Amino acid sequence: MEKTALDCSETWSRGAQSETQLTAATGSNGAEDSAADRPAWDSKIQYVLAQVGFSVGLGNVWRFPYLCHQNGGGAFMLLYIFLLLIVGVPLFFMELAAGQSIRQGSIGVWKHISPKLEGIGYSSCVVCFYVALYYNVIIAWSLFYLGNSFQYPLPWHHCPTDLTINGTVKECSSSSPTSYFWFRKALNITNSIEESGEFNPIMTGCLLAAWAIVSLAMIKGIKSSARVMYFSSVFPYVVLFIFLIRGLLLDGAMDGITYMFYPRLEIWGNVQVWRQAATQVFFALGLGYGSVIAYSSYNPVQNNCHRDALMVSCINFMTSVLASLVVFVVLGFRAKTTALHCVAENIGLLNLKMANESHQPWLPHFNMTDPSSVSIPAYREWYSQYRSFLGPTITDCNLEEEMNKGVEGTGLAFIAFTEVMALFPGSPFWSSLFFLMLLNLGLSTMFGTMQGILTPLMDNFSLLGRHRTLLTVSSCALGFLIGLLFTQRSGNYFVTMFDDYSATLPLVIVVIFETISVAWVYGTDRFLDDIEIMLKWRPPVVYKYLWKYVCLLAMVGLLAASLLRMIFKRPTYTAWNQQTASETTLEYPSWALAMIISLIVFASLPVPIGYIRSVLKSRSMRATPSPEGAGREMHRELYTHCNSTDQLESNSHHAPPQEDAGHHRIGFLPVCNEQYQLLPQQEDEEEEEQDTGV
Repeated sequence: MEKTALDCSETWSRGAQSETQLTAATGSNGAEDSAADRPAWDSKIQYVLAQVGFSVGLGNVWRFPYLCHQNGGGAFMLLYIFLLLIVGVPLFFMELAAGQSIRQGSIGVWKHISPKLEGIGYSSCVVCFYVALYYNVIIAWSLFYLGNSFQYPLPWHHCPTDLTINGTVKECSSSSPTSYFWFRKALNITNSIEESGEFNPIMTGCLLAAWAIVSLAMIKGIKSSARVMYFSSVFPYVVLFIFLIRGLLLDGAMDGITYMFYPRLEIWGNVQVWRQAATQVFFALGLGYGSVIAYSSYNPVQNNCHRDALMVSCINFMTSVLASLVVFVVLGFRAKTTALHCVAENIGLLNLKMANESHQPWLPHFNMTDPSSVSIPAYREWYSQYRSFLGPTITDCNLEEEMNKGVEGTGLAFIAFTEVMALFPGSPFWSSLFFLMLLNLGLSTMFGTMQGILTPLMDNFSLLGRHRTLLTVSSCALGFLIGLLFTQRSGNYFVTMFDDYSATLPLVIVVIFETISVAWVYGTDRFLDDIEIMLKWRPPVVYKYLWKYVCLLAMVGLLAASLLRMIFKRPTYTAWNQQTASETTLEYPSWALAMIISLIVFASLPVPIGYIRSVLKSRSMRATPSPEGAGREMHRELYTHCNSTDQLESNSHHAPPQEDAGHHRIGFLPVCNEQYQLLPQQEDEEEEEQDTGV
């Protein structure tokens, strides 16, 4: 009985032409993944906005400027561009091409390449869930500040009054109004991670609102989230340009820009700077999360994913530069305002000193009656000359030291920026604009992160795919319940822990295995062949060597550097001490270290488990072969791709097999224009079977 040829119009409508695409017709666990049923982007602009929105996040606004500032300014930017070109873009292109050609989420893509690698996708889902847990807490903080921005003056502009002593609250007067509002009013933080404290009811409500927004935006899949992307991805750029124009008009803006771009090339000899630059490239593009794969899987197969990789990477870098300009013009204004205020205070003290002392060898040459006319360089030059005569009450006013304060992470957004915006005319407007921008940056990244969880699960499990709404709502509800950990008074310390350790090492491990699976398991030549058939042109051969050697070695080096840093430098966190009203660096307690190790191990464990499970399953199948499923499970070993010439040659040398009991067998399966030939070592076995099951 002759086999029925596979239907070209249905099975191969996705345009995938390589031999491994035999399994693309059905997803894992039998989940149908036909092009007709799979959602698709309404337009190319939707897809680009989604990829840009995911990759451009809060890290571009507060982590990149900090790294650039701390590690040599322009020199760090050159190093970042170099690593972006030789590591970031090739790996980003690899994920885009894999998702677009196989049209599955992260689980399905790596399982499709090799069943032994399906654990890579599960690890990506776990890490995405980690990130979603704490990322939505940052969105909740932005909601809290946005709600407090609609009042004048802003609540963090002045220190509150302590009615018991009829004076300023000591914790606020010892620090600053913005620091007090952040640590005491917003977080009501404890002195260490070991003091859990009760739940913060306001932040719990904000977290619930944040998860509700994400759930509503994701409930209909990419159809609903894509509409939100039009605003959430574009609006931050509008705000950044508005802040840049406003910031350039401020006194001290050019000081900030000069400080940012001043190159210190000696940092290239520091291994840790290379590690930080590679880590930033890694996280800026969202590699390893599975979100890039999920988004690209909804593309038409003929989409030029190579151009997309270059375009999104370029947009991401330019956004980081734009955000850095905004940050440093604002910090330059803040630093200069603080330094000028310091000069004015010291001149006031000098006037008192002149009235009480007759001998005055330190008498300044500048105008003591008009402090606003004294420049910072003139004051510092005088201070360095006469500091030994002045005593401890007269201090230096260092612009550079002021630039170093509050430029990392949440300290930048919720302390430094809020302090500057309180000085702007019409401060509620600027504050609302800034936190609305943070909210949109966070949401666009959050949508991509959730897509990296939901898409692989729906593709791999048909039951979940049929109940998209229930899966989305349940995932968000679970995220909120676990996220209550971060709404305790000590919650900020857990956010820091998750941000520093829950994603870094597991994601690097995931990307290492992704690169090995494409470059060494599947083969770079075969992968480039598939891309050539998909795009109708072949990418440059340089990608072959970048994937096989450069990217892999860079990822292994990053993993080794991160592990050595954890081993030789005990993990620490920054805590707020209420008594001293200052930040202190503390070591994590033993139970917190165990929690960090557990997070890393739990996220990395699916990779070896998936490998062991696949090996045991294949051994079991060899021991007890199943005629019904043999063809479907072992199709990669049964068939090999051949062209028309090979077929003609094969037909001339191989006679058709003899019919057994009236059943006719054919040696090739015509699938569209592709031919598949039985491997020699399997032909005898196939002679005895009536159906391969393909």
